[in-house]
Amino acid sequence: MSSVAEKLAKKSSRGAMSSKQVRLKLVYIDFWSAVKLSFLIAVCLAVVTIVATFLTFTVLNGTGIFTQIDALYTDIAGSASELTTILSIGNVMGFAVVVAVINTVVITALGAIFAVLYNLSVKVTGGLLVGFTNN
Repeated sequence: MSSVAEKLAKKSSRGAMSSKQVRLKLVYIDFWSAVKLSFLIAVCLAVVTIVATFLTFTVLNGTGIFTQIDALYTDIAGSASELTTILSIGNVMGFAVVVAVINTVVITALGAIFAVLYNLSVKVTGGLLVGFTNN
């Protein structure tokens, strides 16, 4: 009995066979598959948005940017107002979560709309021609 590694070594040692080229037309995108895929991409982007917002807030807060902006605002406006209370971690992360949820809904809807529009345009254009090889 030969192992998988030996079989792969035999395949790679063979001479290069002629490559076959296949041309296929994409004439239909399944609606629910497009919705599920766009939802998955949107959830990934939502997680990235929330993590990036947290990291950016942490870095800016750690370097003291918010206190400098608060002092500058007090000098310009002349009144004592606390921007640090407005820009608290709870408010910033709450805003990031709201933006992430809205983006998830919008991206999922755009994926569904794209699938419907592509399926309608295929009736006019005939589809998208895609070529594949077996290199």
